[in-house]
Amino acid sequence: MKILGLDSSGLVASVAIVCDDNMLGEYTVNYKKTHSQTLLPMLDEVAKMIELDLNSIDAIVIAGGPGSFTGLRIGSATAKGLGLALNKPIINVPTVDALAYNLVGHAGLVCPLMDARRNQTYTGLYSFDGNEMEVLKEQCAVGIDEIISIVNQFEQPVTFLGDGVPVFQEYIAENCSVPYTFAPAHVNKQRAGAVAALGMKYFAEGRSETAAEHKPEYLRLSQAERERKEGGLA
Repeated sequence: MKILGLDSSGLVASVAIVCDDNMLGEYTVNYKKTHSQTLLPMLDEVAKMIELDLNSIDAIVIAGGPGSFTGLRIGSATAKGLGLALNKPIINVPTVDALAYNLVGHAGLVCPLMDARRNQTYTGLYSFDGNEMEVLKEQCAVGIDEIISIVNQFEQPVTFLGDGVPVFQEYIAENCSVPYTFAPAHVNKQRAGAVAALGMKYFAEGRSETAAEHKPEYLRLSQAERERKEGGLA
């Protein structure tokens, strides 16, 4: 089974090709360019390097949200366009789940933190039994105080990762009552390889959709929608 993984949900843009248990190629960039500038050129470069015929892939896996509204729209449009052109199914993997899957096999709790602004985070809580991931708290948009309170209740060591770590590091130091660590640089941000690997498990379980059916999962209103609601406009 050959899977194309895409992630543009946050600051990182990432593309990966996974075939069964082998990573054939991965291209990940964390730099100040828009994903509309990087995602397709990265895919083209990976395809050239591994001599990939895109028609040979079995499915397209996308980190479907939450995350940056613009990034999610770019990723969704890319996945839908490829899915329609190639007539391939889409596998929508929750962004926070895929981020946690970077640490598959980890012995303690795993808590991804994505910066959602306004002192909020896109987060969840996970543990692993070998390669099997258990979702202890489904991905959600909450205040950093709420997720740290939940982490403390489990009374187990925890590893934090994601672009929210530098934002909330001081709060964690002051309020996390369990032993904690931060994931190292090579696994602390979104990676399409993790998206593809988790998506392959979903695909085997029959969890897919058509390109026409796919849409991002934002979890909360956009800034424009919030301002309109706060202003009392319809």
